Amino acid sequence: MEPETPPPGNAEPISEAEALRRLRQSEDQSLQYYGAWWLGRMRSRHPDTVPLLCQALRQRQPRDAGAGVEHNAVARNAARALGKLADQRAIGDLLEALEDEDDGLREAAARALGDLGAELAVLPLCRRLASGPSVAGAPQTNSPKLQEPCEALIEALGDIGVATPAVLAVIEPFLDHDRPLIRSAATRAMLQLSGEPQWGERLVILLSHPQLQVRRAALMDLGAVGWRPALGAITATLAENSLKLIALRGLVEQGQGEPDTEAVLLAMDELL
Repeated sequence: MEPETPPPGNAEPISEAEALRRLRQSEDQSLQYYGAWWLGRMRSRHPDTVPLLCQALRQRQPRDAGAGVEHNAVARNAARALGKLADQRAIGDLLEALEDEDDGLREAAARALGDLGAELAVLPLCRRLASGPSVAGAPQTNSPKLQEPCEALIEALGDIGVATPAVLAVIEPFLDHDRPLIRSAATRAMLQLSGEPQWGERLVILLSHPQLQVRRAALMDLGAVGWRPALGAITATLAENSLKLIALRGLVEQGQGEPDTEAVLLAMDELL
């Protein structure tokens, strides 16, 4: 999962009107960047918000954009914001962004489509993953990045929730990917789509991984799925209490009305 962090610079408190003004202008991309982030973070419901974010998403930037803004950063922030706003009008533009040559933008678009539960995205997501770990999941030349943002693409399929045999067949090869973060994403998606306990148990095993980054990812994945049998393992994980609390909150939110909710709340109290 991708943690939400505020953008650097231009981060003074602003109003919704100011965020919209910043996104509307086109002279300073760093102002657009923060405006897009603010509107998503604050879940803006202004009638201009979604159209302006979609416009920013279509605004592909040259690699020498300057002003301290990374290539396509405004479009990426717009995609992330649209995912948070849960407005189906954004799906068409996000699907177009999923085909962009910029893998960072494809990643942001995939996560947003997952947040929106966009079933129209299932086939394009599967198509990008269909070549499997040896192609889509292979490292780029002279880069730690993979050919495709596999973690985001796989998590989006799990979040959308279309559990056809074809979707499961696309995800399954990534269960044995060399990178544990990809294995965690694939295991999470299999648990979401199939509900089979074996996948929850595999995520729990990752809570004992020697790398802290992997343990953190498994915590977030278990919280996102809300797998209650992981309660004890989550509280015992060697990771920050703040992340354990986020995972436990996920157990509560995903399992409203479950009889053991009180036990989860008690575990949260003990971590505070």
